[in-house]
Amino acid sequence: MKRFLKSITLIEWLIWSISVISILVFFFAFQNTQYLYLVGSLIGATALIFVSKGNPIGQLLTIVFSVFYGIISYSFDYYGEMITYLGMSAPIALWALISWLRNPYKGNRSEVKVNSISRKEWCLFLIAAVIITVSFFFILQALNTTNIIISTLSVLTSFLAAYLTARRSRFYAIFYGVNDIVLIIMWSMASYENITYLPMVICFISFLVNDAYGFINWSIMNKKQQAEEKNISKKEEL
Repeated sequence: MKRFLKSITLIEWLIWSISVISILVFFFAFQNTQYLYLVGSLIGATALIFVSKGNPIGQLLTIVFSVFYGIISYSFDYYGEMITYLGMSAPIALWALISWLRNPYKGNRSEVKVNSISRKEWCLFLIAAVIITVSFFFILQALNTTNIIISTLSVLTSFLAAYLTARRSRFYAIFYGVNDIVLIIMWSMASYENITYLPMVICFISFLVNDAYGFINWSIMNKKQQAEEKNISKKEEL
């Protein structure tokens, strides 16, 4: 436990603390009684700190957050969000958890080995994303989903981000950042109708900050891992 706590940097503590305090302040300032939103937001903010470090615990917490978020989305008829998180994000997070546990960096299970995706996989992946997005649009339309266009965009960005997370690509954070922006807009629209949804806006603003940090940290991890592997290769050649 001591080693784990020491592994969290000052910046990570700062980001997590500000995220948690912001969520708590806005929740109680507006006298919100929907504690499900509060718990879900806090779990999500905590999950992202672990994910940004490449720690598998982050994926475990993501699965829990997906359940909370699916229930919250259902309450405002955001069926796309509910289906996406319960039917896609949660299962992919489980896949990511297994993948990360199977691919630790140098046996360190608290840091995943960063992966590079080939051009061929990128092409197939983007084609699959288009097919899934178009299919979801008609499903959401049949369900009379609230704010269907923005909901469909959320499905697209969620799939892109979740897949890249499972494949251990640093670019997961970019697509999650785009998804955060989409969700900030979506829940702002919901908050305009019902102020109790405001904590979800604050939640995804904190997610955006976390994902920005995640991309930076994974890029650093990637360079560090590549440099260490090159040094090992040179030593083996000698």
